[in-house]
Amino acid sequence: MAVVEQESTELQHGRATGLAALLQIRDFRLLWLGEGISLLGDQFQFIALPWLVLQLTGDGLAIGTVLALAGVPRALFMLVGGALTDRFSPRRVMLASNAARMVLVLGLALLVLGNAISLWMVYLFALAFGLADAFFYPAQSSIIPRIVGKEQLQLANSVTQGTAQISLFAGPMLAGTLIALMSRGSTGGNLDGIALALIVNAMTFLVSVITLGAIRIHGEQARDGEQESVLATIIEGLRYVWKDTVLRTIFLLIAAANFLIVGPINVGIPLLADTRLAGGAAAYGIIMSAFGAGSLLGIVVAGALPRPPARVLGTILLLVWSSMGLAVAPLGLLSTTAAIAGLMLVAGAANFYVVIIFTTWLQERAPATMLGRVMSLLMFASNGLLPVSTALSGALLDLNIAGVFAVAGVTMTALVLLSLLNPTVRSMEAQAQ
Repeated sequence: MAVVEQESTELQHGRATGLAALLQIRDFRLLWLGEGISLLGDQFQFIALPWLVLQLTGDGLAIGTVLALAGVPRALFMLVGGALTDRFSPRRVMLASNAARMVLVLGLALLVLGNAISLWMVYLFALAFGLADAFFYPAQSSIIPRIVGKEQLQLANSVTQGTAQISLFAGPMLAGTLIALMSRGSTGGNLDGIALALIVNAMTFLVSVITLGAIRIHGEQARDGEQESVLATIIEGLRYVWKDTVLRTIFLLIAAANFLIVGPINVGIPLLADTRLAGGAAAYGIIMSAFGAGSLLGIVVAGALPRPPARVLGTILLLVWSSMGLAVAPLGLLSTTAAIAGLMLVAGAANFYVVIIFTTWLQERAPATMLGRVMSLLMFASNGLLPVSTALSGALLDLNIAGVFAVAGVTMTALVLLSLLNPTVRSMEAQAQ
């Protein structure tokens, strides 16, 4: 027994490395299994919910409204989720969020199955689900450093992010096939398949609840003593990030990338495919698959290679990141699927290499008592400006598609390279106070 305990302790503290050693850590294995299955289930809902709205209304605006209603509480309460994560522990927040989402999804599935569903019910579901979502993601980003050692943290992030990317490939295809098969010869039409897809997602949440319940994190407890208000703890997290030159600079760059790059890609690529490329929808699929393949490539490279030395870490990350802007800038000038797909592959690889390395660095840098709030701020920077970016891109791309991509890509690259003028950012060595 003593030998087993010693081996477990060494694994937990990162003395053993490599994928095999990582998967020997019981708590990481449980987390990876439960959340991997849950991520796959999320894709079933991602397909089923818009399809449900379409069957109820036939209105594209209604689909957009439902998705927006889910996004609003997710954005508004994400910082609250980070504060509660630091107060109650990430595992407990994840458990509560997954249990709530399981009940919500199962309830919606039963309403659909009983043909008792109305659009206003879907609106309420979207609001409630988005609220529960807001608490989950900061907790999910904060739990891995509590489970694995520092030497395995980068690989653990690569494994979890890679699993998420794989689910994005497999899940929608499986969900769409299920809904299509169930719609054949069914008296309930497409609604039967939609209900089953939602039930699948609810069951994957159940798997996650079970695996999270089995995880044991040493020292897991809520803060003792007098508690600050949630608002006060959020402000504390904001001050921590703002006072740190490296964090402030990179978080602002992430927000800029969200505004300058993500919106034009989400709106502009389908527009390019529809108006300029011979393949149409097929070309759109090829291009986005190339971005996904690039993302997986970036994740694999980040997980397989050692982190760059501290003295040049910021320089390397920002130079790699600048290639994303350079890849986006000429997209509006191209008229072949292969060329656009190639540039999107580069953009995906650059983006996710930086995501893995920076996330790991951030998890190591932030104090354990502050990690939930710091990660929630990172996610807010990554997603907060997306609705504005998407709406603005939709208006500007109709005027000049080449100009929008060029200005967005060049501006992003210029901002990243200007950040290299700061020696603190170049090295990323100085620790926050």
